[in-house]
Amino acid sequence: MSYAIETIGLSKSYGRVRAVDGVDLHVAGGEIYGLLGLNGAGKTTMIRALLGMIRPSAGSVSVLGQPVGPNGRGPWRHVGHLVERPAAYPELTVRENLEIARRLQGIPDRGATSRVIERLGLVADADRRAGMLSTGNLQRLALARTLLHEPELLILDEPANGLDPAGVVEVRELLASLARDKGVTVFMSSHILTEVDRLATRIGIIHHGRLIEELDARRLEDTRAERLAVMARNLDGAKTALTQAGFAVDVNPGEGTIFLSEARAIEAPDEVAAILVNAGTPPIRLAIEQEDLEAHFLRLTGESP
Repeated sequence: MSYAIETIGLSKSYGRVRAVDGVDLHVAGGEIYGLLGLNGAGKTTMIRALLGMIRPSAGSVSVLGQPVGPNGRGPWRHVGHLVERPAAYPELTVRENLEIARRLQGIPDRGATSRVIERLGLVADADRRAGMLSTGNLQRLALARTLLHEPELLILDEPANGLDPAGVVEVRELLASLARDKGVTVFMSSHILTEVDRLATRIGIIHHGRLIEELDARRLEDTRAERLAVMARNLDGAKTALTQAGFAVDVNPGEGTIFLSEARAIEAPDEVAAILVNAGTPPIRLAIEQEDLEAHFLRLTGESP
């Protein structure tokens, strides 16, 4: 089978630090693959290796069936990429920046510039100098440049960086439509778990340079553990009562919720309720729910994203 992206035993070291460690990756055409990890987990190093920007210490990389390396020309006319901070000529307008990119890429269709301006919601800023753009609109400009040549594969490092909530939704819908309607393969890294959860058809979790789990979206639903969510007006009192009763307590102060993952709590929520009532801090909500991707990530890595 030919993959859009394939790595075999991919490793990259910087001195004694192993940034990427023996990663075997297979991304099929038309997939939206989300590479998820903490800052420093190896996401950007992985993407730079996929794009031939750095030479692996060991292993191999192929993109669209072609080897990536110093002796290979690579399939870059069919690949769009966004890595690290977006760059633009600050004294030129959005339209002028894209026109330069179009000509440098040898794209004969002059309408390509106007199409990506509209697609990325940059019409109102088309004649504004890039140096005057917000961080979010600079990111939009970088994404527009990535899409100019209508690539069949997108490799994107943190594509939602700097975008406001509306922009995040627009980019999510754009990438989903490209995969759904045009068969574009999307490989994206992110530390924003909710976006990966909503967009990706397959998810890989990288931790300390190692790919520790891969799941397709459907299997992820089956893999997520159940937990008992408890809300109480006196959260500290509820936490103390449950801890004294022998429960392992996970508290989310922002949501005002305590989570219990033990089978004892899930199988007998009435026992939990009784403990809280007897402690003088009755629950205002008690529900069994599936953990979200953040909780799944935390359970796997032991760290918070």
